[in-house]
Amino acid sequence: MSLLKVEGLSKSFGTLKVLQNVDLSVESGERIVIIGGSGCGKSVFLRSLVLLEKPDAGHIWIDGDEITAKGADINQIRRHAGMVFQKFCLFSEMDVMDNLCLAPVHLKGMTRKDAEKKAMDLLWQVGLSDRAHADPRHLSGGQQQRIAICRCLMMEPRLLLFDEPTSALDPTMVGEVLAVIRMLAKRDMTMLIVTHEMHFAQEVATRVLFFADHGIYEQGTPDEIFMHPRREKTVDFIRKMKYFEFAIAHYPFDFMAMQGGIQTFGEKYGMDIREIQHMQITCEELVMEMIGKCNMPSEHVDMRLSISYAESDHTATLDLICGGTAYNPFEADDENLGVMLVKKMVKHWDYRLENSRNHIHVLL
Repeated sequence: MSLLKVEGLSKSFGTLKVLQNVDLSVESGERIVIIGGSGCGKSVFLRSLVLLEKPDAGHIWIDGDEITAKGADINQIRRHAGMVFQKFCLFSEMDVMDNLCLAPVHLKGMTRKDAEKKAMDLLWQVGLSDRAHADPRHLSGGQQQRIAICRCLMMEPRLLLFDEPTSALDPTMVGEVLAVIRMLAKRDMTMLIVTHEMHFAQEVATRVLFFADHGIYEQGTPDEIFMHPRREKTVDFIRKMKYFEFAIAHYPFDFMAMQGGIQTFGEKYGMDIREIQHMQITCEELVMEMIGKCNMPSEHVDMRLSISYAESDHTATLDLICGGTAYNPFEADDENLGVMLVKKMVKHWDYRLENSRNHIHVLL
């Protein structure tokens, strides 16, 4: 019997159809990575599995029990599945140990002594044994997310669900959380992971689901999806995933490494010299503008630069995520010559403030 089985799952929000007749079976030990464009239903699907979003239709079985059945003991069935959210969701009024021990003591009848012993073992495994009695609010995002994973593991779930577990993190903290997930993968933990970390997806997944058109548009092994996609929208998505990333955690930073990386990236995928120079100029002007306006006078910088290139139509997009002061360079009253140059060079730009971080999207 499959550890997770989904039949005919559908979900809409008003007139907006998100999921339609989605079927899926997951066997014990599988590591399923879910990818797709923004708004395609990845997170809604994951949340529906434990009824954090109530499906409009369909049936879901977890470890043989139907959570969607009339009269089902939903809380009991949920204990088989742990969920890790984007925003950690730790209880701020409790220290780390209390966060970890609350559920197993009250829901599983574990003694506090046994719960603390188990919690310390898990904290040691993720490198946080010295933070057992820390206030979660005083921990970094990466530390909080590792503790959130430990909290799930305290209930000994058979299935773990990760909803973009690194999307709210400082770029310097992403690796520490992915390392924990890799550790669980080596132990054959059954996992469903929604992520935009494509290198990680190729490394850890046993199966990849590409979501489009209200459900699973194509699925296969990492090699099949990333190297040999068959269907049109999957091919388009994968082609756009040729990308370059550069994280900046301090200022001054290695400016030549960034520009040299862009040069190598452009040459690898056959861009002409003019395209490469446009990318370098755009990155230079926006990075320096955002550092100056959002992070100065502090030496600490919270910034991630990524460039995606679509060979199909030779278009490149630049995404810049920057913490610090909220600032839209394209609408600034004191707009400088560098930003004016960027606006003349690019086809489209967009800015939004999300999760207290500046998000800039540029079509080159």
